[in-house]
Amino acid sequence: MVQTRAQRTGDTPQRQTRSTPQTRSAQKKAAANGTGRVTRKKTDVVAEQSKQSPTTSKATIIGAVIVALISYFTLPDSLQPVGRPTVQHVWYYGWISALSTGLGVIPLIFAPDLDKYWVGVSNAVAAGMMIAASYSLTAEGCAFDEPDDTSEISSSMRTLIGAVLGLCFIVGTKRFLEQHEEYHIGDLAGADFRRIMLIIFVMTLHSFSEGVGIGVSFGGENGSELGVFISASLAVHNVPEGLAVAVVLLPQRVHLLTAALWCIGTSIPQPLMAVPAFIFVHYFIPILPVGLGFAGGAMAWVAIFELLSEAFEDTKSTTTTGVISSISLLVMLWVQKSIDDATHIV
Repeated sequence: MVQTRAQRTGDTPQRQTRSTPQTRSAQKKAAANGTGRVTRKKTDVVAEQSKQSPTTSKATIIGAVIVALISYFTLPDSLQPVGRPTVQHVWYYGWISALSTGLGVIPLIFAPDLDKYWVGVSNAVAAGMMIAASYSLTAEGCAFDEPDDTSEISSSMRTLIGAVLGLCFIVGTKRFLEQHEEYHIGDLAGADFRRIMLIIFVMTLHSFSEGVGIGVSFGGENGSELGVFISASLAVHNVPEGLAVAVVLLPQRVHLLTAALWCIGTSIPQPLMAVPAFIFVHYFIPILPVGLGFAGGAMAWVAIFELLSEAFEDTKSTTTTGVISSISLLVMLWVQKSIDDATHIV
């Protein structure tokens, strides 16, 4: 009789379970459910951690170090100019004015987490500030009167030309960003990215004319005294402008330090333009009204068609948005008038 291998070895053959398609499907489903639960748990933990505190990127840390190094190594031996100001003095006072913009994030340290309604309120505050700044820029350009102004075109006409150019520029920039939706800053994309970039653009453009103003003030007859005072006045003026940028950045979960660097970045043209305006003061004076009108027109468009419309959508209240933006407008106008009055006294 022929014996099987199992009989010869004394082993008892084990019954093997046949794998059917139904069995395999059930096993895969069970494994998928287990993996899905683990994945969802991990995702929920990561999401919860991201909500708790935005992380500081390496780029932000590097940017902060660069700002600190520039502040240290460009510091003049004597901060107060003795006699005629030097290029180093002009640069550093423009740099201090730019740094002050970063102080605009301080009020938001106490309210880092805002729901949709308060984001709308923040946009209304920023809109009021930017409308006030737009009005002041346009009024300053129209009333511009300098003995060294050699242009045959009136300052009002130059301001109007600049305002039209500013409107065309910002509309063109908006269309460009709409056609390139793939651009983003961190987690910001789409409409949030577009709105924030427009605000950053107009605040940066606004800083070009302020930088020219610093350089021209240092290049005058009493440049040592007037330039220092104008720079200090602009530094105070830049704090609420930094707040206008911060109130649209921080609700989007941008880190506080990152928001401060973005605020400072919008004012970097101030020291960059102050130096050439100081060296070539006679050439920069005629184009200053154009720059003021350019920044004013661009700023008004963004404030009305971007920030206010977004505030209406978030607050769901025309009254709330109107009241908040009006209060912000009046406060900003009062601050600017106080600074201008003190400047004229000097």
